[in-house]
Formats: sequence, C-alpha cells, structure tokens
Amino acid sequence: MSANKAARIGEEVWKTRIDKVNAELVTLTYGSIVAQLCKDMEGDYLEVNKQLEKMGYNIGLRLIEDFLAKTNMGKCANFRETAETISKIGFKVFLNITPTVTNWTTDGKQFSLIFEENPLADFVELPDDGRAQNELWYSNLLCGVLRGSLEMVQMQVDAHFVNDVLRGNEVTEMRVTLVRIIDDELPPGED
Repeated sequence: MSANKAARIGEEVWKTRIDKVNAELVTLTYGSIVAQLCKDMEGDYLEVNKQLEKMGYNIGLRLIEDFLAKTNMGKCANFRETAETISKIGFKVFLNITPTVTNWTTDGKQFSLIFEENPLADFVELPDDGRAQNELWYSNLLCGVLRGSLEMVQMQVDAHFVNDVLRGNEVTEMRVTLVRIIDDELPPGED
C-alpha cells in the first residue's frame, strides 16, 4: 500500500467511523495519570516509564481489534508498509495526528516516528527536580501501545523515545525496531 493510500484511508476513517473525544479531556486525564504515577513511585521516573509502557502495552493488545474493525485492514506486506499504516492510519484514527516515518536503517528493520504534534503532551511541563528532564519519557504509553498492538499481529517490536520536546529537544522522536516476526505457535500442550 502506498503512503498516499494509507493517508487517504486514515483521513476517511477519522472523518466517518470514529466517535470523537475531546482532546483536552484526554490530555488532562493522561496528565493526571502520569502525575499520580510520579507521586506513587516517589519520583522514580525510570519506574514511571516502565509503568506507562506496561499500561500502553495492555491498551495496545485491545486497541488493535478496534483498529482492524474500523479500518478493514488486511495484513501488511512488509515492515515498511506497517510503518506507514501506523503513522498514517493508526495515529490518525486514534489521535488525529500523522507522525513522519523516517530514519530507516539499511536492513529495513528500524525506523523513527517524528511527532510534529503530540496531544498527550499539550499543556505539559516536566517537574523541575533536576531528574525528570533526563529520566522521564512522558508519552511512554505510546511505545507500549505500539508494542502491544503489533504483537497481536505477529510482530515483536521494541519502541522507545530518543527525543522529546518536553526535554528540550527540537523534535519528539520514537524509534521502532522489528525484533522478529512471531510464528503462529500453539501454546505448549495445545497440539
């Protein structure tokens, strides 16, 4: 599927098949969750990152079903097509944004998503405690969502942020790496 076709599908699904939620409500609710995690973890931002990723993973496990039902998407032909689908359809459908797919490795197993906008990070300032700027990945939930969603369609990936405007970087960048294609395996004892 071409990038243009993916963009058209994402736009059409966003306009016609999605119940809209107020973006400010999502932003404020997510901000409350992150703030509570920071409090509960007593400022252990590395643990907050893990918890956000874990929450996102569990969301992704379920979100993929909704995505497939709304888009009627078939299986992607390769990892590049998967990247375009994530960017132009997945993020469009659920967050009404379209991050740019770039920085492919020569083996085609790793790319970056560059976020020009990130609705989760609107109205946000990281705590000024000398550590959050270096340790907290505020939108780490998104990494988990990608990991969980792609695992359900037989792709094991690693996703992590390498830059964030909240940390003073010029752009927000997530790196996504294909670890392996998961074979259709029956659980042990289910022959």
